[in-house]
Amino acid sequence: MTALIFAYIGVALMLGLTCIGSIYGLTIVGNASIGALKKNPKVFGNALIIGALPSTQGLYGFMGFFLMKERLVGQIDILTGVAIFGMGLILGIVGALSAIRQGNVGANGITAIGNGHKLFTPTMILVVFPELYAIIALLALILINGALPATV
Repeated sequence: MTALIFAYIGVALMLGLTCIGSIYGLTIVGNASIGALKKNPKVFGNALIIGALPSTQGLYGFMGFFLMKERLVGQIDILTGVAIFGMGLILGIVGALSAIRQGNVGANGITAIGNGHKLFTPTMILVVFPELYAIIALLALILINGALPATV
């Protein structure tokens, strides 16, 4: 029973933290978008595309939950429970931080675009860098999930 509790807490942290990070990242970039649109309403398309990127970390958390949900039934040993807890915690923290930092990078780019600088492509390139670490954390979850013993 204790192992299953660890697993549930890990999955809850994974989904909760990645979604909270996405909320913060989207708010940061959204606020910058509103400011840029006040100066230049023509930047809406660019702001919309850049502004949507921090939402993906919440999707990674949901994908992790989807992969783990079959392990949250029946009996699991303590090692599996702690592994799921650890995977959830790592993806949750990495996803949250990368979404927030991605929002910061995107906000700076949108502000510059709103001021008339032609920086959409460089901003898109730079805003994807924090995303890489959320993807790495998700891939680690997938690999560790595949190495865990089957549930009973």
